[in-house]
Amino acid sequence: MSNWRAVFGHETPYDEQVDGIETAIETARDGGFLALEGACGTGKTMIALTAGIDLVRDPETDFERVFVLTSVKQQLRQFEADLETINANLPDEHQPVSGLTLVGKADVCPYNREHLAGFDDATVYDRCETLRERTRDLTGEGGPTTAAALTASARSQQIGLADSGDDGSGGRFLETADETAAYPPEMPAYSDGGPAGSEVEFCPFYAQYLADLPEEGEGDPAEAIPFDLTQHGLLTADELVARSVRHGTCPHSVMGAALGHVEVVIGNYYHAFDPTTVAVFTGALLDESTFVVCDEAHMLEPRVRSLVSERVADATLRDAETELTRVLQPVRAEREGRRTEGGSKTADADLVRAELNATDVSLEEIEATRSFLRAVREELDRRVRAHLERTQPGWRARLRDLRDDEIPLRDPAVPGEDELSEWATREGFSDARWVRAESVGAVVARILNEAEDEERTRAAPAVGRVLGEWYRQNHTEYFREIELERTWNETEPGDTWRRAYSARLALHNCVPSDAIGSRLARFGGGILMSATLEPIDVFTDVTGLSYLEGEGRPVLERRYGLHFPDENRESFAVAAPKFTYENRGRPDESTPTRAHYADALVRIARLPGNVLVGMPSYGEATWAAGVLEERLADEKTVLLDASSDDETTESLKDAFFAGEGKVLVTSLRGTLTEGVDYGGDRLSAAVVCGVPIVNTASPLTQAVRRAYDDAFGNGFEYALTVPAVRKARQAVGRVIRSEADVGIRLLLDERYARDSWDSVRGYLPEDERAEFQPVSPDMLGVGLERFERTLEGR
Repeated sequence: MSNWRAVFGHETPYDEQVDGIETAIETARDGGFLALEGACGTGKTMIALTAGIDLVRDPETDFERVFVLTSVKQQLRQFEADLETINANLPDEHQPVSGLTLVGKADVCPYNREHLAGFDDATVYDRCETLRERTRDLTGEGGPTTAAALTASARSQQIGLADSGDDGSGGRFLETADETAAYPPEMPAYSDGGPAGSEVEFCPFYAQYLADLPEEGEGDPAEAIPFDLTQHGLLTADELVARSVRHGTCPHSVMGAALGHVEVVIGNYYHAFDPTTVAVFTGALLDESTFVVCDEAHMLEPRVRSLVSERVADATLRDAETELTRVLQPVRAEREGRRTEGGSKTADADLVRAELNATDVSLEEIEATRSFLRAVREELDRRVRAHLERTQPGWRARLRDLRDDEIPLRDPAVPGEDELSEWATREGFSDARWVRAESVGAVVARILNEAEDEERTRAAPAVGRVLGEWYRQNHTEYFREIELERTWNETEPGDTWRRAYSARLALHNCVPSDAIGSRLARFGGGILMSATLEPIDVFTDVTGLSYLEGEGRPVLERRYGLHFPDENRESFAVAAPKFTYENRGRPDESTPTRAHYADALVRIARLPGNVLVGMPSYGEATWAAGVLEERLADEKTVLLDASSDDETTESLKDAFFAGEGKVLVTSLRGTLTEGVDYGGDRLSAAVVCGVPIVNTASPLTQAVRRAYDDAFGNGFEYALTVPAVRKARQAVGRVIRSEADVGIRLLLDERYARDSWDSVRGYLPEDERAEFQPVSPDMLGVGLERFERTLEGR
């Protein structure tokens, strides 16, 4: 018997929450999934957590944990806050709900957090794995010492510093997360009494973790966790670091040990859909004992498409070729009787032969694979140069002005073999060169790591995996191209494209529904939710939920609209001319369409309070901000968002919220129109200009559209129209998020207001179509004046 009200975090649930929780519970009991669209303020987070925790605590189910996945940091914080609310309001007889937020090594490694001992975000993974490997070698079977002895040694080094009064370059103690570790800030080293320089660096935090582990086969790794998970409640990343450092143990290892022992795990899509992350870290969570929550699920398809697509950079091809050469060189040198600086290579040659004898990879195969990689890189170079000569003549004279670009390797609208595969066949490279590259790469990496006594991420295995997938995958659902990303590399010659571009061979999974559906099928049940899932039938197709239905697993749908007072909001679909390139022209052109939009935006921007303006692209956002700055003059501050890092975006958001009303202009493809909390008086109006359909000239977009035509029958709708309307709905959904919020929502483009061959009004849910009243541009002012009178009356 369900007792979900005991873990519900508030005194009284909304009617929609009651229905959502009970539907999710009953569906999951049958191994199914709930697809839930709920407007902002519905309480979707609490619905999901309550249903999942109730299932986990119900002794009649097999569920052991809730696994939350979200693509937006703001939403991750919301899950943390709601879990803490649940724990704060649990009846006395209930134990706190244990929870854990997953983060990467860079965020929890004590050395990396403080930029000590040569750690930085770019190298933390490789450096960590090397230190772990050395620590295991020192303390494992046949090792010269024990984990406990290593930690004692590190502690004594700190004591020695303290006693001497010498704080070194980094201070006596390693301090992070407001805690002081028992180790010095320098990386300690183990010495067996040999000559200077023979010392072996090790990680004392990992050594302590190893010391705390039970003997192999005699216990659970969770015994190495130095605190009681069941009594703590939610363990955030900072709390995890603080508690681990206090004990002197490795926070990342503790996080891994805790994964299977908490009731709620909060992470992102990588933790369930990225093949590498699942293989090395979270795989144990992907089974029938897990209730999965996919938040912001309208982003599931594009995010997973990226995760299950493959890319390999030109520089990685170069590094892989170098790695293969380094394995070949000692054997060649021995055969030729040569010696190189540093002495004879005979020992290295013996190592290479010994490793190869234990595999089915031969020296000749390594040589052949190296020749193939070199030829692939030369062909990539030739194609990039030819493309630039054709599309950007004189490119060498203006390297800094080159733009991001794509080079399709087949007609994106006509499935067929790609040009790189055809080239390889013409050049006489057999199928084995593609297929065997992964095995060759794995062996080469193992040889180099053994020879250098260092666990590093090598290029050869990644290159081999991509080449193997390139050969194996079909040419309808997968699209192959060369991606050119603007960078700047001073080490490359000044007349080459490599100074301006990073080039990648890309293998795109155009239809990721199988990948999503098969991964969801591993869970015992769950809920996929967002404020914008409609049309639900499209959503279930592209996420593979329809496949699960075909396998006999129930998929239920629920939609909850805004339940806040109607009088607190106005919603208009303005029949302005279509904001398409054909109508508006370039940003520097004066056209009737741009004049219409400029007038409307100025009138809307003059509304009291903060106004959010969403444009189809950053280029159009720049145009709109310029118009508003010119015509508003000193009336209101205009802020312009640009594609930038998280820190810059956060600063812009803080500036928007501070002080008197402002206008914030951004792209609907940016981060400020989704997942950001504009509750209270932070936002009084949001306007969307145009339908933010992605660039249809992009080869990848054309390939996805064609693949969706084949898979679902309507590629334009699935690949372009539906995602665009969801973007628009997300933006205007920022305004009304609670009963107290007052605001106006505007969709500015006749395609939202009228029925026509390219109308998108039908993609709005029925209740939203009723709310977004169609108005002509000349009547917009009347509606805005009515809203202003509403504001004045409050």
